[in-house]
Amino acid sequence: MLKEFREFALKGNLVDIAVGLILGAAFGAVVASLVDNVIMPPIGMLLGGVDFSNLYLTLSEGTTAGPYASIDAAREAGAVVIGWGAFINVALSFLITAFAVFMLVKGMNKARRQQPEEAVEEAPTPDQALLMEIRDLLKNRPGA
Repeated sequence: MLKEFREFALKGNLVDIAVGLILGAAFGAVVASLVDNVIMPPIGMLLGGVDFSNLYLTLSEGTTAGPYASIDAAREAGAVVIGWGAFINVALSFLITAFAVFMLVKGMNKARRQQPEEAVEEAPTPDQALLMEIRDLLKNRPGA
């Protein structure tokens, strides 16, 4: 049973999937950092110093009445909030990731199409082989 498990775990496809998952998680972290630390701050600055990760809507006050300094302060006070600014950050991260994956797949498909396909000659069927044999005999016949 241990031998079977080792063969399963070390199959090429499984290792490829594991590598893909690890790289995907790392790529997700890079995209999240790109959105949170590079893209959103200038957008927030253009909109008057808004920090999108801290934009929220209070549905219900907590134990202490608002307004709250941040979404974390509202949650600590027990308020029910919708963090729509954080949602915008996550949605933007998703769009960037989806676009990057789209470009990767598009490039892979283009590379696949550019590779010349090897011409695979099919073996003749028995009928075709017999007809070719007859043709050759007729060609080589004296007086033809």
